[in-house]
Amino acid sequence: MSGYEQWIKDGGREERFYDDEHRQALNRALHEQIRSEVDLIADAGRKSTPIATGVLDYFPLALAEVARVSKVGSDQHNPGEPLHWARDKSTGHADCLLRHLVDRGKIDTDGMRHSAKVAWRALALLQTELEKTP
Repeated sequence: MSGYEQWIKDGGREERFYDDEHRQALNRALHEQIRSEVDLIADAGRKSTPIATGVLDYFPLALAEVARVSKVGSDQHNPGEPLHWARDKSTGHADCLLRHLVDRGKIDTDGMRHSAKVAWRALALLQTELEKTP
C-alpha cells in the first residue's frame, strides 16, 4: 500500500498517514474539495447561504481569533510546514471543546483564548459531520 491507508468506516472517511508527503497531498485535495463546495454553495444559493454577510460580517474579531488559533495549532503540530489542518493529529473535538469551555474567559498556556479554541473545535466538529453527510 502506498503512503497512506484509507478506508470507509461507519459511513465516514478516516485516513491514516505514514509520511508527510502523502499527508500534505491529502490536505491539498481536501482544500480543493472544500473550495469547490464553497463555490457550489455560492452558485446554488448565494442568497440562502450568505457566508460574507451572514458570518464574516457578524463575527470579524472572533473569526480572526479562530484563524490565529489555527496558525498556532498548525505551527505546534506541524513545525516548519505551511498552515494546514493535520486531521490525524486533531481528533476528539467534542471532548476538547468542553474542556476549553470550562476555561472560557481565560488564556491557555500557548497564549490563545480558550473561547477561541471552543469556536475552532466547534467548527472542526461541524465540518467533519458535514463531510460525512451525503
